[in-house]
Amino acid sequence: MLIEQSQWNAGPAERFGRRRIKPSALIIDGKPHVREFVREALEDIGFVTDDSNTDHLADLITGRKIDMVMLGLSEGGVAGGVALQTLRELGFDGHVLVFAQPGMPMVDALLDLGEAIGLSMLPLLPTPFSDGVLRQAVSFLVPQEPVPSPAIDPAQALRAGWLELWYQPKVNIRSLTIDGTEGLIRLRHPSWGIMPPAQFLPDADDPHFTELSNFVLTTAMTDWHSFVPDFGHVEIAVNLPLTFFNEPAAVEALARHLPAHPAFKGMIVEINGSELAANPELAKSAARQLRFINIGVSVDDVGADWPVLMEIGDCPFVEIKVDRSFITGFADDRLKQATCRSIVDFADTLGARTVAEGVETRADFIMARELGFDLVQGYFFGKPAEARKFARRALREPLKIP
Repeated sequence: MLIEQSQWNAGPAERFGRRRIKPSALIIDGKPHVREFVREALEDIGFVTDDSNTDHLADLITGRKIDMVMLGLSEGGVAGGVALQTLRELGFDGHVLVFAQPGMPMVDALLDLGEAIGLSMLPLLPTPFSDGVLRQAVSFLVPQEPVPSPAIDPAQALRAGWLELWYQPKVNIRSLTIDGTEGLIRLRHPSWGIMPPAQFLPDADDPHFTELSNFVLTTAMTDWHSFVPDFGHVEIAVNLPLTFFNEPAAVEALARHLPAHPAFKGMIVEINGSELAANPELAKSAARQLRFINIGVSVDDVGADWPVLMEIGDCPFVEIKVDRSFITGFADDRLKQATCRSIVDFADTLGARTVAEGVETRADFIMARELGFDLVQGYFFGKPAEARKFARRALREPLKIP
C-alpha cells in the first residue's frame, strides 16, 4: 500500500511506500565546508544528498526529482535570488529551505521572493543550527517507522552483523590536535537504519554483554591496525561495564586483544562513574592490573556525584570525563562552572587528565579552556563516524575552530 506524502505534511507529488525510502536533498552554497557539514547532517537523518554552488544548480536539478533544496547565502542575496528564479523556471515542485543568519534584509527579501514566484518555502533555518534543530525542520520529509518493540536482541544483532563501532575525536584543548578517540557502538538495522544503544544494549549483568564487549574490543583493535599505516598510533577508548572485570581472567582476556605491534602505545577503558561508585574496590583493582598492559582506566559521565571520587582514596585512574549535562551551556551557567572547576582541581591532584564531554558551541569550548580542561569531545569538533569516515574527516585534515 502506498502512502500519500501529504500524510507526512509534504507536497502531494511524492509518494512513499511502506518500505524505508530516503528523501533527496540538494545543498546549494558557495562554501564547500558549509555544504559538507550540511550534507553529512542530512545523511545522518536519512537523506540522499548532492551539493554545489549556484552556478551548477540547473544542471543538478534538470531531469531529477529532488524533495528539498537547502539554500545557503554565502554567495550573497543576488545569487540566492538567481537560484530561486532558476528553480521556478525549471518547474521545481519540492521544498526550499533557506539557512542563514536571521535579521538580515536579504533573508526576508529572498523568502518573500520565493513565496511570490510560487515556490514552496519552508521557514528560515537560522544559523548556526544544531543537528536536532535541522532534524526538526526536515523531519516531515522522512518516512517514520515505529522503532522495534521489544528492544532488539543483542545476540540477533551480533549474528546478523548489524553492529558497528563509530569514532569521535578527543581534542587537545590547547594544541587543537586529536589526542585520541572514543569508540561508540552503533547498530545498523536493515529497516530502521542507525539505532541508538538504548534500543539494543542489555543490562550490564546480562550474559550477552560479554559478547558485546568482545565485539567492541576486537573491532577497536582491527580499526587501530587500519589507522596506524597512515596516522601512526591512535589512542582508542572503549566503554566496558565494570561487571566485565568480575571474571578473574578478564584482564588476561583483554590483553589478548591488544596488537603485537611496535607502534601500539596503549588504550583507554572507560567505566561509568555510577558503576564505580557502587563498587570502587573492583574498579580500583581493575585499574591497577590494567596499567601493567598499557591500558588506562577513565571514569566516564562524572557529574553531581563526583565527590564520591574523593571518598575512594587511592584513585589509579588516568582520566575523568565530565558528563555533558554539566558541559552543555555551562558558558552561561555559573553553578555548572563551579562544579567543573572543582572536578578539574581534583583531577589535578590525581595527575589525571580531564575531558569535557558534549562541547557543541564555541562559547562552551572557550569556557572549557578557561577552566583548565585538557581535552574536549563533542559535536563542535566532530560527530561520531564510521572508521573510514572518521579517518578521512578527523585524522587526515587539520583541526580548526569552527
